[in-house]
Amino acid sequence: MSVRRRRERRAAPVTAAGLLSFYEDYEGKIKVSPTIVIMAAVGLSALVAAAHIFLP
Repeated sequence: MSVRRRRERRAAPVTAAGLLSFYEDYEGKIKVSPTIVIMAAVGLSALVAAAHIFLP
C-alpha cells in the first residue's frame, strides 16, 4: 500500500494574520480602458464648467 502525503502549504505571514490574499485572477464584468475614464472625467468637468458659465 502506498501512503499519500498531503502537501503542506505554508501560509504567508499576511494570510496567517487573517488578512486576505488575492492569488486568483478576478475577471470583472466591465472592462474600461484608463484613457476612456480620464476622458470621461475631463468631458464631464468641461460640461459642468460650461453649464455654470452659460446657464444662469
